[in-house]
Amino acid sequence: MSLTSIDRRSLLALAGTALAAGSARAQTPRKVAALFAGRIDDRGFMQAGYDGLKQAEARLGVSIAFRQGVQPKPEELTAALRELAAAGPDLVIAHGGQNNAAAKAVAAEFPAVRFAVTQGNVTGTNLASYEVLQEQSAFLAGMLAALTTRTGVVGHMSGIRVTPGLKGRAAYAAGVAHADPKVMLLTNFSGNQDDNALSEKIARAMIAKDAQVIFTMLNAGRNGVIAACRELGVKQIGNVGDWTAIAPDVFIASAFADSGRALFDAVADFTAGKFAAGEVKHLGLQTPEAVRLVMAPSVPVEIRGRIEAAASSIIAGSLKVPVEWTGAEFPTPV
Repeated sequence: MSLTSIDRRSLLALAGTALAAGSARAQTPRKVAALFAGRIDDRGFMQAGYDGLKQAEARLGVSIAFRQGVQPKPEELTAALRELAAAGPDLVIAHGGQNNAAAKAVAAEFPAVRFAVTQGNVTGTNLASYEVLQEQSAFLAGMLAALTTRTGVVGHMSGIRVTPGLKGRAAYAAGVAHADPKVMLLTNFSGNQDDNALSEKIARAMIAKDAQVIFTMLNAGRNGVIAACRELGVKQIGNVGDWTAIAPDVFIASAFADSGRALFDAVADFTAGKFAAGEVKHLGLQTPEAVRLVMAPSVPVEIRGRIEAAASSIIAGSLKVPVEWTGAEFPTPV
């Protein structure tokens, strides 16, 4: 046997081994880790994010890991993100704008890992933010509340003062004023997204002050408001998902804003080699599968028409949605 033939067989064998190794590498799923500062079964913001993560696993073939139930305190969020990053994923996603500072700090510690914050506004060389513009559907919710209240009073309830929540409140207030500047707004940030006893107490206090429609930007704590509204005959507007399908006797509408779509898009961009490091990417009413106002069939045609016209103006850019608001807040009952 000649040296040439031996070399050819060896080279072919080596080439085959290299191809097999390359194929194995190509088939190894990318690893995505996510942090949820709340419960993934809250039927609200956290669950929407988790659904987006599961959708990425199913549709994009990534391997996922996550932590839930972390308290939204800076030191706890930072420690949880650091723990997730240290496990060696390709991408870490912090779900919610409360993670802005923690993600900025931990991303700098792990330059080889990509990081994304949903509903965030921070960037870096390995850090991007993906934001669903829930303020756009919140503006429409404010219009609907003002146009349907019989008492001239409407409410807004949220928990933690994170940027998306503050922007949503500002937009809702602007929508109320846009539809009817004479309508009074009662607005409260309780400091807790998940406490049903607290949220029910606040809702009852607002209803005692004649609030006829209440917009809730809560997570697991929304159930307390539902109980109060159901008992006292007050309508509610939900957010994140379609609450008109969940409790049609209570909800007149829902300011749909699928934060899970932001999480899914971050993974999709990453797997496609288009991760938006250094950028903040936005999804608004022009993407109705992500952002829209869902209205119950009971909403009158003429009111529905006004809402739809406003949505078209927002998409066209002729109607600007304010994201800042100042005014007196409704006190949390003691």
